[in-house]
Amino acid sequence: MTASDDTVIDTAIDIERAKRLARTLRRDLAEAGVDISHSFALELVAHQHGVKDWNVLVARAGTAVSGAAPKRGRVGPGVPVLRVMSVEVALPFYVGYLGFTVDWAHRFEPGLPVYAQVSRSAALLHLSEHHGDGSPHGVVWLPVSDVYALRDELLGRAAAPLRPGVDPDAPGGPTLEVIDPYGNVLRFAQPAR
Repeated sequence: MTASDDTVIDTAIDIERAKRLARTLRRDLAEAGVDISHSFALELVAHQHGVKDWNVLVARAGTAVSGAAPKRGRVGPGVPVLRVMSVEVALPFYVGYLGFTVDWAHRFEPGLPVYAQVSRSAALLHLSEHHGDGSPHGVVWLPVSDVYALRDELLGRAAAPLRPGVDPDAPGGPTLEVIDPYGNVLRFAQPAR
């Protein structure tokens, strides 16, 4: 049977589910006396999905169009590329402060720029040290279900670099705005229902 344009094929990979599978695998192996690192468990889960490594699995998840028929011209959600001069400087902000997770990071060889993906819930951002990938001072608009809960979470961080407020009258709905170490602006907005 061949797939026609009317056949719906789900090519989406649920990365959160894959991470849970890796934690379960690690726990079950530990109970059997075999200790492995979390990163090795992620690699094993990637292999179970038929890909070479975790980075490839996450990249495929970021480009899959869930429930989409295999038609020419299908487009998935965009992923903003934010220019950062140093991923080492940017990650404490994105991971430690904003609560994102590093999905993968790539460099062609030691000493070359890093290109990384961070995610939180359904939000994906690419952070790039590569000259020409985006420019500092970009703006990303991110919808959130409860902007006030996010504000409280950020204000509750022990070493919070910013103390953001919420603009209740912003055009996209109540909005919390933060600026990363390189001037990129992230606007977390709670759209009107």
